[in-house]
Amino acid sequence: MENAIKIFNHQKIRTKWDEDEEKWYFSIIDAVAILTENDFQGARNYWKVLKHRLNNEGNESVTNCNQLKLLASDGKYYKTDVADTEQLLRLVQSIPSKKAEPFKVWLAQVGSERIEEIEDPELAFNRAMQTYLQKGYSKDWINQRLKTIEVRKELTDEWNRVGIDKQNDYAILTNEITKAWSGKTVKEYKQFKSLKKENLKDNMTNIELVLNMLAEATTKEFSGKENPKTFSHSKSIAKKGGTVAGNTRKDIEKKLGEKIVTKKNAEEIHFKKKKKLEHE
Repeated sequence: MENAIKIFNHQKIRTKWDEDEEKWYFSIIDAVAILTENDFQGARNYWKVLKHRLNNEGNESVTNCNQLKLLASDGKYYKTDVADTEQLLRLVQSIPSKKAEPFKVWLAQVGSERIEEIEDPELAFNRAMQTYLQKGYSKDWINQRLKTIEVRKELTDEWNRVGIDKQNDYAILTNEITKAWSGKTVKEYKQFKSLKKENLKDNMTNIELVLNMLAEATTKEFSGKENPKTFSHSKSIAKKGGTVAGNTRKDIEKKLGEKIVTKKNAEEIHFKKKKKLEHE
């Protein structure tokens, strides 16, 4: 796991990155101290009482937190209650604090938008377009990225049709597809691009997106034709669909004389280029 410090309202929260789970974990005491404006001991006491109350209310999502060794002010490591992002946001909702109010408003807004998007899926595409534009992506890249979302949805719909509906199973099949076309698992691909929690597709070049889209679209077509009855068969189809795009990648690389799968992430592909143009 990787140690780090995150800034929360200009104040520091101790964190750890779990490479296997691909999750950030945050010190609950540090977060409570900031939100309640208490010192360390006061925050510990507050959390002890809050944890007991939440436990009595049956809130296991927060009270079943992990403990990790984090660096303390005396330079030593001690076991500390930590929360992942979901647990931390749930905890924020349970603390009456002016500092917590902006997060509560934001959570309410996100929840409202999510309900609207379920009723009208087009809203999700429009909001995604605006988000990418604000981050600095080009319109051409964004159009390509939104197309990959459509293709991915068609693939997951096909997996649902054949009885696959668990996120863990999606991840396994996605790994098969990704490794077959790129030569790397999703985790290896993200490490190659120096990513952690960031979305892999958001950090792909246009041609990487196209090849990934080809792999997923082909897998969907193969699955529709073969109508698999077992998860093992779906894995085989995923590998076959990815291989089609993998062969295309190799053919392009041979003719270009360079690798398609690149270490470049969004910062290098889009943002540095944009900053350079702005300064010229």
